[in-house]
Amino acid sequence: MENPILFYSTNLQATPVAFRKALLKGLAPDRGLYMPMTIPVIPLEEIYGYSGKPYHEIAFEVTRRFMGGEIGDQELVEIVTDAYDYEVPLDHIYERKYVMRLDQGPTASFKDFAARMMGRLMQYYLKREDRKLLILTATSGDTGSAVANAFYGLDNINIVILFPRHEVTPRQRRQMTTLGKNVRILALDTKFDDCQALVKQAFADPELDSLNLSSANSINIGRLVPQTVYYFYAFAKLRDKEHDEEAIFSIPSGNFGDMMGGVLAMKMGLPVRKFVIATNENDEFPRYLHSGKYAKIEPSRNCISSAMNVGHPSNLARLVALYGGMMDEKGIIHKTANIEEMRNDIWSVSISDKKTRQTIEEAYNRYETILEPHGAVGWAGLMDYLSSIPEEDSPGRLCISLETAHPAKFPEEIEKILHIEPELPPSLEGIDHLQEHVSNLENNYEAFKEYLLKLEVRT
Repeated sequence: MENPILFYSTNLQATPVAFRKALLKGLAPDRGLYMPMTIPVIPLEEIYGYSGKPYHEIAFEVTRRFMGGEIGDQELVEIVTDAYDYEVPLDHIYERKYVMRLDQGPTASFKDFAARMMGRLMQYYLKREDRKLLILTATSGDTGSAVANAFYGLDNINIVILFPRHEVTPRQRRQMTTLGKNVRILALDTKFDDCQALVKQAFADPELDSLNLSSANSINIGRLVPQTVYYFYAFAKLRDKEHDEEAIFSIPSGNFGDMMGGVLAMKMGLPVRKFVIATNENDEFPRYLHSGKYAKIEPSRNCISSAMNVGHPSNLARLVALYGGMMDEKGIIHKTANIEEMRNDIWSVSISDKKTRQTIEEAYNRYETILEPHGAVGWAGLMDYLSSIPEEDSPGRLCISLETAHPAKFPEEIEKILHIEPELPPSLEGIDHLQEHVSNLENNYEAFKEYLLKLEVRT
């Protein structure tokens, strides 16, 4: 293998590190996010060859390019084979328009793809070094359940998850709070952005160094690398094998980790015509892409696509860096990105709750397809793009919209709109009756710090 790729901080004040250290550290010492100094390129013929491979084999080929020399091929094969033991359906809707359902994992959310591989990688490195980590994670919905499930019972890892009490569904909450063991859950009467701010402040606090903190949010590069894989998978399985083509991907976006996985895949050589980035009413990114001026939304707006209720997406710092700019963790842009190049690759739109509900109803009545609120935002964004750019709306154009969670995680909305109860996947059966383990915490850093210092989790 070639020399390992180093990862730099988007704040440009930290020493570049190899993948293992970036993964275990989570956030760079200067509060920036880690990004690869060089992006490995996969030859087009190899990407075409993925069409005959199962998902875990594609995952091996793609992710090994970021970890060369840091983990043996056989160990990585075992990790991806264990992590990806479920299906990735590509539902045909009409013409060459598809929905990629990323909801078949153990917590019925796309977060399973990143969390399961990241947890196994962390455990691999920690066992070799005979040390422990305390993972801090903020969640607006699906991240918490996926991370809790992926890290549950791991010997070398303890995890603390913070969530906004009133902005997750009961089933999303129970997927976190019914586990116990090494998983601790904190409920706050506040917004996701405040939960995330507490986590970031803890990472920068030298008085907590003895706890050996790390993150499982998409601020961790270990979340992004696995999220590049399903873009390669979908394109390879659906491409026209008789002609060269590019795909349009529509991505419902909140903290923009999913989007960054796609953009990284494009930079690695995936043939992408356009990314449609669909947000809910937290429209800070569509406004930024349109005007070139960025302004956070404080507090974030509470929408039915709850996992996307983010007023300042952390991963925007990575996107800005990828296009030649520099944004710090507070959202202040110190160097302007190449906004025209960004617009060439990305088109963005904000979808209202009203439009989200209409889309759920229309998709069911017209195509007999059940979309949950986040997937509906993605599909509505794709339909908006195709109607706004008519020359792109051809029967032969390959378009793939991402469904990021199972409809059964949002039964109240589905029943209200469609008057049917979505069928429970096996991962959610019986969860409504399990005992919950959750603690309350005020939105105060000193209270959070005191809680952490009382945990018996030091290395």
